[in-house]
Amino acid sequence: MAHGDITHIDIPVTDMDRARTFYADLFGWQIAELPGFEGYPMWQAPNKISGGGLAPRSEDFSQPRSYVEVDSIEDVLARAVDRGATVVMDRSPITDTSWWAVLRDPDGNLIGLYEGTTDTSQ
Repeated sequence: MAHGDITHIDIPVTDMDRARTFYADLFGWQIAELPGFEGYPMWQAPNKISGGGLAPRSEDFSQPRSYVEVDSIEDVLARAVDRGATVVMDRSPITDTSWWAVLRDPDGNLIGLYEGTTDTSQ
């Protein structure tokens, strides 16, 4: 994927088993927990392009969140802040080769950022 592509969508859920069944039955999504990501089942749409995760709902995570792939999280966060955004979570590791962050845009929307490569084929 390239800079600016939406690469991942997390959906907050309260009952993981119910959510897995609901989305698999409703949309035909393949849902599985991958090694290293236990407790965070990943979904993939039938097009084998769209995907994301089912994550525990919390006070800070109550709406689906899209993640945009970027070349440099630090650069994007700096530009976003210059344009009125705030940083909710600084660049944090996912794996040795991938990172994520979250910003709040000037309208209050939470947007995730993703940088790097994540090998989930283990």
